[in-house]
Amino acid sequence: MTKKKPMPRARYTLEFKQEAVRLVEGGQSIAAVGRTLGVVDQTLHNWVKARREGKLKRADAKPVSAEQMEIARLRAELARVKMERDILEKATAYFATASK
Repeated sequence: MTKKKPMPRARYTLEFKQEAVRLVEGGQSIAAVGRTLGVVDQTLHNWVKARREGKLKRADAKPVSAEQMEIARLRAELARVKMERDILEKATAYFATASK
């Protein structure tokens, strides 16, 4: 019997974590943000909890510029829009075949 090779742990930048937490704190559910960004719900929950406790930082963290935050926000928005586009394409194809 062969052993499966363990999956490497995903590494996320501090900016990515902060943007994900900002989306959750902005009113989106953890599950929705997790699906959009491709992050496991439990990981995202841990980031939100760390943020509330003031621990979502790293010792060598540089201040995040407004441009870096905007880039992270735009990446998250792009991922969400792509997902919505894919859903709409599938719905369009379904209704096109159903109406024939």
